[in-house]
Amino acid sequence: MTSPPIVIFRPSPSGGRRVTVQRDGRFQILGLAHSDHDVIVFLEGAGLDDPEHILDSPEWVEWRGGRAHRYEAA
Repeated sequence: MTSPPIVIFRPSPSGGRRVTVQRDGRFQILGLAHSDHDVIVFLEGAGLDDPEHILDSPEWVEWRGGRAHRYEAA
């Protein structure tokens, strides 16, 4: 099984989650998201079409270290 190409990491202590996308076997940091809207903007900028439809797709997105769609620090 392969890993999803998009990883959204645990919330940082100050809030927000780092978003990465895998390209050519390497992960590229897209930015620090504070909302689903931020993630969508980052993914659109990375060339994905209709990224809002894949946020809940485990084939595309892995939410690490926290609940999906939650951006505040624990």
